[in-house]
Amino acid sequence: MTDTLYESFFTELELFVGFLPRLIIAVTIFLLIYFIGRGIAKLVVKILSRSSMPAAHHDFFRKLISTIAVFVGIVVFLNLIGYSTLAASLVAGGGLTAVMLGFAFKDIGENFLAGFFLAFSRPFNSDDVIESGGIMGRVKSIQLRHTHVRTSEGCDVFIPSAQLFTKPLHNYTLDGLRRGGFTVGIDYSDDSQAAITLLQQTLKGARGVLKKPSASVSIRGFDPDFVELQVYFWINARDQEATLPVVRTALMNTCRKALIEAGFTFSADVSTAVDLSPVSVNMNDSADDFG
Repeated sequence: MTDTLYESFFTELELFVGFLPRLIIAVTIFLLIYFIGRGIAKLVVKILSRSSMPAAHHDFFRKLISTIAVFVGIVVFLNLIGYSTLAASLVAGGGLTAVMLGFAFKDIGENFLAGFFLAFSRPFNSDDVIESGGIMGRVKSIQLRHTHVRTSEGCDVFIPSAQLFTKPLHNYTLDGLRRGGFTVGIDYSDDSQAAITLLQQTLKGARGVLKKPSASVSIRGFDPDFVELQVYFWINARDQEATLPVVRTALMNTCRKALIEAGFTFSADVSTAVDLSPVSVNMNDSADDFG
């Protein structure tokens, strides 16, 4: 009995000693693949940090590359130590698991995939004013799954990346320019060309209005009660103090004062005259009227 145990022990020991070099090589290659993956991840993050891609995306790519490196290292390790069947099952099982998770978390997967593509296309950056699906606001932060937007009402909205990727996206600050406008109605008795010239001069010296592209004033249409003038102007969209509502309100007040001082009549200034003088009414009672 004792001899049998000794023989079994030494047999297993010999097998282990014979297996040890293969194990050492497998562990060495696994560590090599792991550290190469980490090096590639750091290099990719360093390259991405020089671009305009948000920092939140850098961490995602670092983790993604490191995870892939570990998975490849495990598969190679199992093959080298003689567990090729297990390695093949792991690869097949990983693919099946990915498919099952894809169906189970379809919306989450769509958002991550959309965020992945948005990271490369970069249709907007932080502090840009965007609009998508009826939601408009300034971008506060960009994540792979969603984008944090602050609306003009002070509401924080988290827009899913899939919506930004599949639906029309309006970026009002991509080139730093944004156009604003308003309409003015003057009386038909006023000189419309003189009003246009006055408004153009008023816009030139207005605070927050850019010289190029230049502002414009034109006749938009003829209302039954007044001539409608259309005013367009451009502002620096990246100036968070001189925002469009602020500049437009100031311009409307300035233009209104300039027109009033120049003697122009607004449509609301036209009132109906009512004559309150007594009217004489004569009534004749005659039987002849009834035949």
